[in-house]
Amino acid sequence: MSNFFEAHKDTLFQAVKTSKSRDYWSAYPEIASGKIYGETAKDDQLAEFEGILGKPFALGQPTNGKWTGAETSPYGKELGVTYEDVDPAELVKASQEAGKSWAKASVEERVGVALEMLDRINKKSFLIANAVMHTSGQAFMMAFQAGGPHAQDRGLEAVAYAYDAMTQTPTEVTWTKPQGKHDPIVLDKKFRVVPRGVALVIGCATFPTWNTYPGMFASFVTGNPVIIKPHPMAILPMAISIQIGREVLKEAGFDPNVLLLAADTTDAPKTKELVTADAVKIIDFTGSNAFGEWVRENAGDALVYTEEAGVNAITIESTDNLRGMASNIAFSLSLYSGQMCTTPQNIFVPRDGIETNDGKKSFEEVADAIKISLDKLLGDPARAAAILGAVQNPATLERIDAAGKLGKVIRSSEPVEGMNGARSATPTLVAVDSKNEEAYMQERFGPISFIIACDDIDDAIARAAGSAKSHGAITAALYSTDEAVIDKAVDAYAWAGAPLSVNLTGNIYVNQSAAYSDFHVTGANPAGNASLTDGAYVANRFRIATVRRQAAMA
Repeated sequence: MSNFFEAHKDTLFQAVKTSKSRDYWSAYPEIASGKIYGETAKDDQLAEFEGILGKPFALGQPTNGKWTGAETSPYGKELGVTYEDVDPAELVKASQEAGKSWAKASVEERVGVALEMLDRINKKSFLIANAVMHTSGQAFMMAFQAGGPHAQDRGLEAVAYAYDAMTQTPTEVTWTKPQGKHDPIVLDKKFRVVPRGVALVIGCATFPTWNTYPGMFASFVTGNPVIIKPHPMAILPMAISIQIGREVLKEAGFDPNVLLLAADTTDAPKTKELVTADAVKIIDFTGSNAFGEWVRENAGDALVYTEEAGVNAITIESTDNLRGMASNIAFSLSLYSGQMCTTPQNIFVPRDGIETNDGKKSFEEVADAIKISLDKLLGDPARAAAILGAVQNPATLERIDAAGKLGKVIRSSEPVEGMNGARSATPTLVAVDSKNEEAYMQERFGPISFIIACDDIDDAIARAAGSAKSHGAITAALYSTDEAVIDKAVDAYAWAGAPLSVNLTGNIYVNQSAAYSDFHVTGANPAGNASLTDGAYVANRFRIATVRRQAAMA
């Protein structure tokens, strides 16, 4: 047995403790500092990234001898990386075979391997950041933080929840039942964690590690072999992660095929064949509602955990800090060009305006305040590029153009000056009436937001919370100085299954979700049936097998 568990157990136990206290803690520093990661780490890992480009990326997996992959960088950089190609049925077969010994490993062995993987992945955070940046379009610092330490924390969080769930039951006990005047019945009982089978994790293009690590590690440590099926446009970040994982597995004496990469292209996809494979018993999916529905309908008896699309909303009733509110909203709309599942889309405002610290402001003045804040925030091209990043999918630009025809354009989207060769777009803001539900009652992914005139605050809350319940939402925000209004919104959003942020005006934004503290997706509305991370996310990935034997008589 490797000493990986002993080496990392303090980190594990702190993660378990923090998931119960819900306070702030991180095992992996988010500051991209040479003092933390090594003085030459940034340059060394950039050179390592450059050395990967234009070549086959071999993992030593089962293969048909061909290579696949067609990733392109939203920044215009040539990538040219290819990966071992293999028939999905052969991949599943290899996963099943490797899973036999993995299933028999102790909880501590499996958790130790996962913790060592996360530690080594963390040490490669600059390499992964470059891979995330040039596949997702995130700006470098966001790619480092969200694709690196923040994603690693979410992976560790899943390990911590799984470890806690698996160790709720002892491995063995002596069971004694009194029989009155007769000798008691004495049984020796052993309890063993038994995995479900092959686990499939279907990743997304915008957050290729953050949205993949939780499902991967939750299934992995509970004894299930895992096949990672990244988005065809964002394979490299997970290929690097899997390469590290396979190295750790080999060092620990396990078949590295416990972790496998299913690389494909949009022209020759593999996802449906993997979803419908009989041996696949767990599926984690991040993506659109349409394909999420297909997965659920065709997954057979597999457990399905999803994060899908939603329509996130901000409701404004009043504020004691108009400038702070507008600035906070502007940053939330701009971060990563609105390509986050947590980005607000709909801003509900009473049509007769709101009370502020600067007096009564009309609906038009509220819209203008947000526009001015957007213009100030993005006025400097270098700062705009660092906040917005690049647009991952060309289809997003088409949605931006279409959105301008749905109402009165308050702010037009424009390319970012100086981002030559990159797809870029600043946020567009469109004013509509609340009766125009066709415009705003669906997710329009990207830097597209609507400011919606409502009859009053009750109408605004009802529409915002109602859209979350019917169409899904992962975040919600409210601005109000009236505690009665806040209480009403708290109840409405709890019913809608959307976490509520109230009166954010500083350097914390509705988009952000903190590991060990915030539940990302509640599982209580159509935006997804799973939460990162709660007990339900891990506990059903394994079962307990019992062996009872008559105790030997003394």
